[in-house]
Amino acid sequence: MKIYSYTDLSKDKIESICLRQLEDDNSIQERVKSIVARVKSEGDKALFDYARQFDKVIMNKLCIDKAEIESIASTIPADAKSAIDTAYLNIRTFHASQANKEARVETMEGVECWRETRAIEKVGLYIPGGSAVLPSTFLMLGIPAVLAGCKEIVVCSPPQQDGKTNCYVAYCAIKLGIERIYLIGGAQAVAAMAYGTDSVPRVYKIFGPGNRYVTQAKQLVQSAAGTAIDMPAGPSEVLVLADTTANPSYVASDLLAQAEHGSDSQAILVATSREIIDKTLEELDIQLKELPRKDVTAMAIANSYAVLVENLEQGMEFSNVYAPEHLILATTEFEKLIPLIVNAGSVFLGNLTPESAGDYASGTNHTLPTSGFAKAYSGVSLDSFVKKITFQHISRKGLDNIGTTVEVLAAAEGLDAHKNAISIRLKG
Repeated sequence: MKIYSYTDLSKDKIESICLRQLEDDNSIQERVKSIVARVKSEGDKALFDYARQFDKVIMNKLCIDKAEIESIASTIPADAKSAIDTAYLNIRTFHASQANKEARVETMEGVECWRETRAIEKVGLYIPGGSAVLPSTFLMLGIPAVLAGCKEIVVCSPPQQDGKTNCYVAYCAIKLGIERIYLIGGAQAVAAMAYGTDSVPRVYKIFGPGNRYVTQAKQLVQSAAGTAIDMPAGPSEVLVLADTTANPSYVASDLLAQAEHGSDSQAILVATSREIIDKTLEELDIQLKELPRKDVTAMAIANSYAVLVENLEQGMEFSNVYAPEHLILATTEFEKLIPLIVNAGSVFLGNLTPESAGDYASGTNHTLPTSGFAKAYSGVSLDSFVKKITFQHISRKGLDNIGTTVEVLAAAEGLDAHKNAISIRLKG
């Protein structure tokens, strides 16, 4: 892991090391275009072929129904069932608190305006299932979709080697009331949900994390098919800001937890002390050796780096430029840093709050903006699954009050028909 000194970095260099652009992005984009185009034109046939090509599974159908889901879910270990139950309750409690009805506002006498919430009718949830199966993502996306009242929830997840899904994903489906899971992965799943096939319904908005193929596909169908997406996202990332009150073994564990997502993940350490950096690097070596996914994790760590800063405030300056998906404040002085946080997907405060808690069970959503998009995007929430529709009502008194204002502004813009729509009512 390379070590930089913040004071030695120019503004351009800081911007440079904060970039997440990867060398093969252009080639991936071309491959994704080909996959999406084929699914659009060939539908199910392309999906069966890609399952054989990418997932190494010969499928005889593209989905499993309620009966099969229940059968698979029945095999879940008791401890996993209990853990999912707890996570479900916490995530549901947090997201349910986001449902707030807005008050009606009288902007002037007789002119009343308000907003009402309506669920997005058809949504698609992508649940990764490649190198790591993520039932937690199913909860993070499915719970707010159900709470929002989405009428049709289409779930896609790559097939396992037996051509089905695993018991954890199946049990999540039972908890959420999902009666069908489409066994489709990668960019082809995104294309199927965006364009629809004989088997897969078309949706209005697609949610879910994934590898760079999934990310490119989501961005492509957003422009080409007019399908909304939750946010632009890429490989997962964490930035840990640590001072001398941090525990190097905890910090190392947080960096490794993020790095094990994939070789293109990033784990950034920003510290106020060279000693903290050195001790954390020692802990990384020790803990890495014990990990089953150590090969992938080691590649991610090799592509990550540490930044030495003079104080926590300077560390926050760097963090806001980086705009991390996950920000961990490994310090007892986190409270004073909260007002300084401008760009971050989700924040974990103090030495006893690992990012893993948010990934699984504390209640906040783990589908978050990556690749610097935290500068402009929020993580998934209940709001992600709804639309806000504005309403207004104008009484006779309100028309008398607002009429002249609208007439003058319409005339100034040369839109006489707009003006007349007011004038004709005022005369009546």
